[in-house]
Amino acid sequence: MTPVLDASPSEKTAAPFPALAGADPALAPVVDKVLAGIRLTRDDGLVLFESPDVWTICRLADLVRRRLHGDVAYYNINRHVNYSNVCALSCKFCAFFRKKDEDGAYEMSVDDIVADATRAAAAGATELHIVGGLHPWLKFDYYTDMLRAIREAAPNLHIKAFTAVEIVHLARLSGRWKQRYEGILAVLRDLKDAGLGSLPGGGAEVFDDRVHDEAYKGKIRSDEWLDVHRAAHELGLNSNATMLYGHIEQRAERLHHMMLLREQQDRTLGAWAAAQGITPQAQPTSGGTDAPAIVLTGPDEAYPGARLPMPGASATGYFQTIIPLPFFPDDSELEALPAPTGLENLRTLAVARLMLDNFPHVKAFWIMQTLEMAQFMLQNGADDIDGTVVWYDITKVGGASTHQETTVWDLQRAIREAGFRPVERDTLYRPIERVDGSTWRVVADSSVTA
Repeated sequence: MTPVLDASPSEKTAAPFPALAGADPALAPVVDKVLAGIRLTRDDGLVLFESPDVWTICRLADLVRRRLHGDVAYYNINRHVNYSNVCALSCKFCAFFRKKDEDGAYEMSVDDIVADATRAAAAGATELHIVGGLHPWLKFDYYTDMLRAIREAAPNLHIKAFTAVEIVHLARLSGRWKQRYEGILAVLRDLKDAGLGSLPGGGAEVFDDRVHDEAYKGKIRSDEWLDVHRAAHELGLNSNATMLYGHIEQRAERLHHMMLLREQQDRTLGAWAAAQGITPQAQPTSGGTDAPAIVLTGPDEAYPGARLPMPGASATGYFQTIIPLPFFPDDSELEALPAPTGLENLRTLAVARLMLDNFPHVKAFWIMQTLEMAQFMLQNGADDIDGTVVWYDITKVGGASTHQETTVWDLQRAIREAGFRPVERDTLYRPIERVDGSTWRVVADSSVTA
């Protein structure tokens, strides 16, 4: 049984922050802002990316992470289903896609997907994560039938499915793309009615037109990706966000990506923050104008009510998690490029934690970071390492097979070794307790707060 989970005051407060010998003086204004809970600007972000003092940057990210989550680190029991790798696009960074009848191309039947869902539920999974290629010939009914069949066979599984790129593809398939935003809303309503519980964060890559046109031309642009998530939030669906970095983009373009995400989150959380007594800050946006900024990462006294949104506390959904994803060049058109270094991965995650001050969570996705690196990232800004996964066909690190699985024991051990307290969560970051291996429930009347 999982105990009621409340972080004690000593767990909520990060260690004092004295300057260390050799600290980069250029970081001093950034340190002052973070300690005071003041939003960082684009120029501050550039300092974070360019400073040689990575240690101070990571310490700042850890301070923020502990303000939000104390000594808690999250994991879940989940299963990934990639229903097809047939895709109308040919993104240069992608080694997953195939054209129909090409060697290795596949598409799963609804019955096969339901069988996977049933096995996942029997094994105790709380979440089924479903994404695939933009299949040119599957009909819209395939997707709604899939969701209904999963919901009927495994009603307790939360279905997190379909990237924003897939949602736009489904709007085109169903003849509603001409309506644009209203068409996206209509598609999401149909999917929600069929059983969709939330959206994953994939397909974002990096929000920059130059990078888009060179690396994944034909894919939806940033405004369309953001519109899909805005529509999902309007319908009460939570979602995640990713950033695929370390290919042809520049660090300034990563910052632009982060700023667009946090500006949309500001708008999404405005009414909720007002109800909690959180005072918005006036900060410049990526377009140069001032807009109310909802900062969740400041000192405790800035939050007379709840610091973090939770399901049911807001009329809308919101971005739950940012997931920085390093680019792996193997077998893609960009395979001549070097992958980002471990230090660059660590810095990028820490910067994401500091810049995305209105995102409740930062995930170190162990499949793409390795479990050992994910442990280190928990100490430098991340509060979540994802789940047991089992099958993952999108990216294979270091020659891994499609079968990429870890155990609950391994996840808990990794979290404890990193110095944190493992908490099993559902998709919406509610702590759960196990009745037995396959039976679970959300912990009632408890919180995991900082």
